[in-house]
Amino acid sequence: MSSVSEAGGHGSSSGNTSMAAITHILALFTWLIGPLVVLLVTDDEFVKENARNAINWQIWLTIYSIVAGILILVGIGILLLPILGLIDLVFIVIAAVKAADGETWSYPLTIDLL
Repeated sequence: MSSVSEAGGHGSSSGNTSMAAITHILALFTWLIGPLVVLLVTDDEFVKENARNAINWQIWLTIYSIVAGILILVGIGILLLPILGLIDLVFIVIAAVKAADGETWSYPLTIDLL
């Protein structure tokens, strides 16, 4: 079970830390499909919380990418798209490491939809 603090959404757990970490890495390769499958098939609340965080981040990353794609028309999107890719990689690595350590990490720049 995940104990999530009120302030930052960070918590620690004795759940399946390996599966929680893999859920974040899956998002890197499968967009939100991998974390969604994990969310639907697992009974572990810690893994579910990490899957929800990964899904929320992928949804917001998609929104940011669409905006950056539109901004290509004015030139700035050409810089934003590679930066978004780098941010995605860094955030996923941080989230996977935190999950492997038994912590729930909420991605910055996201509003929880799930």
